Amino acid sequence: MTSDRAILIDAYSQIFRVFYAIMHLSRKDGFPTNALFGFARLLMQIEKDYAPSAGAMFFDCGKPAFRLELAPEYKSNRPPMPEDLKKQMPLLRELTELFGWQVCECTNYEADDLIGAAAKNSSLATAVISSDKDLSQLIDDKCIMLIPNRSGGGFEVRDAEKTLEKFAVSPGQIVDYLSLLGDSSDVIEGVPGIGPKTAANILNECGSLENFFAGAGSLKNEKQQLKLLENKERILRNIKLITLRTQWPEKELGALDDRLKKHAPDWRKIAEFARTYELKSILKDIPQEYAAAESETIAVEAETQASSGDLFSWGEKLNKAGKDAEKPTENPAVPQQGTLF
Repeated sequence: MTSDRAILIDAYSQIFRVFYAIMHLSRKDGFPTNALFGFARLLMQIEKDYAPSAGAMFFDCGKPAFRLELAPEYKSNRPPMPEDLKKQMPLLRELTELFGWQVCECTNYEADDLIGAAAKNSSLATAVISSDKDLSQLIDDKCIMLIPNRSGGGFEVRDAEKTLEKFAVSPGQIVDYLSLLGDSSDVIEGVPGIGPKTAANILNECGSLENFFAGAGSLKNEKQQLKLLENKERILRNIKLITLRTQWPEKELGALDDRLKKHAPDWRKIAEFARTYELKSILKDIPQEYAAAESETIAVEAETQASSGDLFSWGEKLNKAGKDAEKPTENPAVPQQGTLF
């Protein structure tokens, strides 16, 4: 992927991912730093791989009223943010700005909506950093997704061909596909008895749910056809819930082109930040003219390994090492996944 694309980052999806990726890490005084460490790694990897000059960081701003009107239970199962992550959130925003990213958030827009509005209205080609399958509906000849690779190695590029390969439907069918399946994480009920394979088969047969309900298409399987007709109201509601808003809120956020201007990282301040929060191995990858004030050994063996090559490989190595450089707290309160991906 060339560096001329605007990089659109789904902030909370990445923050929660890095927060849960390894054991809690803390400064000597006990202040949690695991999300700061992982997020800094992510931002450094983006700079290393793409050196973007355009893009932004997109945050949720509560649940949009129009989705709650459609489904009062929408996302009602989400647990509160862990306290250790709450403590780090203002600093994560500071870190975002130190790396040159503007923050975008707006009432009645979820981050996905703002990303959709940016992707559809920008004059630039775009790349969306997220693992959220809902965002696959944005993929077209101008927009791709960059999926954090679970096996290490940075990002997996998802374009229209890869979307078809993964879901057996095109990006233009993703909303219909997810409307049939539902999403338990968002408390969106799908059509009972319809799984991914059946949903893909239905859409490949009728083209779209709009065609089907308009009577322009029918299904060979009468049971499936009856099931869709019986659940028509639910399906149409799901389509409205899942379809992203793509009108850029210029009144609230200003001109899109201005919002997508990214500045170069302020490496000197990033180095100061890393020293303040004892993120010693982050200093290892900062241009050394800015990190030179650090006189002590700035990385234990495990961190040195994690800092070389692919910056995303740190999670598993650091968990296995159990060293003191970014020291784990005594009682981690979250599941340990062992790797950033």
